[in-house]
Amino acid sequence: MKDLQKTYFPTVKAIKSAAEKLQGIASISPLEEHQRFSDKYHCKMLFKREDLQQVRSYKIRGAYNKISSLTNEETKNGIVCASAGNHAQGVALSCQLLKIKGKIFMPATTPNQKVEQVKMFGKEFVEVVLIGDTFDDSYHKAIEECEQYNKPLVHPFNDPKVIEGQGTVGLEIIQQSDIPIDYIFIPVGGGGLASGLSSVVKALSPETKIIGVEPAGAPSMSKSIKKGELVQLNKIEKFVDGASVKKVGDLTFEICQKNLDVMTTVHEGKICQTILEMYNKDAIVAEPAGVMSIAALDEFKDEIKGKTVVCLVSGSNNDITRTAEIKERALLYANLKHYFIIKFPQRPGALREFVVDMLGPHDDITHFEYTKKVNRENDVAVVGIQLKTQEDLQPLITKLKAHNFFGDYLNDKPELFQFLV
Repeated sequence: MKDLQKTYFPTVKAIKSAAEKLQGIASISPLEEHQRFSDKYHCKMLFKREDLQQVRSYKIRGAYNKISSLTNEETKNGIVCASAGNHAQGVALSCQLLKIKGKIFMPATTPNQKVEQVKMFGKEFVEVVLIGDTFDDSYHKAIEECEQYNKPLVHPFNDPKVIEGQGTVGLEIIQQSDIPIDYIFIPVGGGGLASGLSSVVKALSPETKIIGVEPAGAPSMSKSIKKGELVQLNKIEKFVDGASVKKVGDLTFEICQKNLDVMTTVHEGKICQTILEMYNKDAIVAEPAGVMSIAALDEFKDEIKGKTVVCLVSGSNNDITRTAEIKERALLYANLKHYFIIKFPQRPGALREFVVDMLGPHDDITHFEYTKKVNRENDVAVVGIQLKTQEDLQPLITKLKAHNFFGDYLNDKPELFQFLV
């Protein structure tokens, strides 16, 4: 792989070949103008709707292109992959279509909705193994399986055929647009999509700027590009499960370092705000990784004014059971949700005083848990409060301190706060 790293860059010819192979397998997803975002950012905003694929993400492109390139001899023992969700679905459907046995390793933290989809698409051709907490944990187990049973690995991003398959998204964008594109915003996890898309776009539309977007809690590509070499993160935030890896690929790093004009990150809370906004205002159900490109637009609002901009909506495999967490993270990011340790003074009616006199007319108690169960009006409680505006926070803290209710503010204490969210 090291020698390949120094020489491999996807060609337009290879990506066009992948597009031919994918005919009838992956849909040519719509490139549609989005009026609300066009008005909001004073530009021509186009969404590339990969969330409308059969597997509800672009991952079918790379998975099928890779697996269909393998010989019968190579697949006689079956294939193996590791995935946090979407790649697994692409592999599962490919295995079913090509009648090839597959063993798929997924983190135990993968949303159940994605696990069930993998089983549904793969039918009797696929076995799912849930192991570890992150993609990297699953990947190491997949490698062991390959070495022990002589099976080929279908890597989710660090493979030429996978990269070329994902690159067909970029080829379609260029073919679908009848005007020059100024900016393309794309999500970056391991870098397979970014590598393939950027290669074909830079070849066919060299003036187009390509912006890569990572979750702030897993900036593996950003840190690697900044340092000029592959960086492995010791710890990552796993919330954006479709784009959180500790280490990007050696192939994808080289390509992204050369092709991406800007590499940026977006806070997980902002991602959650964008998920809710798109659901409530646009009836688009997207997963966290699926909206990263859109969540990053505020950072570039002055730069993209008057331009033609494409954002990739990369996937819609969102587990409905995560809705409460998504709302919570969005409120915290907007500084509208706050957690306190409240000390109830040793006097009768203190609980009533707290509710009636301390809280503003628009404040809501969303969490209330006594840390002791002795005397409910004389003990300590952890209280979550949702405010109408972020400006209401300081007056609330001032009142709590003046009346001896204030124990501590937990939002800025991650070692404690992690147990509440």
